[in-house]
Amino acid sequence: MTLDPLTHLALTCRRIFLHDHVVPVLIGAHDFEKAQAQRVIFNVELFVPYHHSTPKSDQLAEVVDYDFVRKVIASRVRLGHVELQETLCDELASRLLAHPHVQAVRLSSCKPDVYPDCKGVGVEVFCIKDMSL
Repeated sequence: MTLDPLTHLALTCRRIFLHDHVVPVLIGAHDFEKAQAQRVIFNVELFVPYHHSTPKSDQLAEVVDYDFVRKVIASRVRLGHVELQETLCDELASRLLAHPHVQAVRLSSCKPDVYPDCKGVGVEVFCIKDMSL
């Protein structure tokens, strides 16, 4: 029996997450957004196969370090202004998925300060490394 990719991930992977990571980002397509950095809230989930995320010696080197996620976000933000959250999320997901042990990525970004009449505006992507699971 062949499992669909999402079921396969749920059964074979540990979900590593970083929730509500707030970063000042130069982002936005509107003129009022281009004057200064604005808060972006990132939520990231990495799906890592159990055989790459189950430590045998209780050592950080045996798992995917949360700092990896933070460093990927910080390194992209340092590159400068990006117009669209879609572009930013796609670039970040691609960089995170490049880790040899990461099988899938779910990533969202939210700009909470753009409009006064809503809690935030954002984008979410979900990418799987190998669709032939």
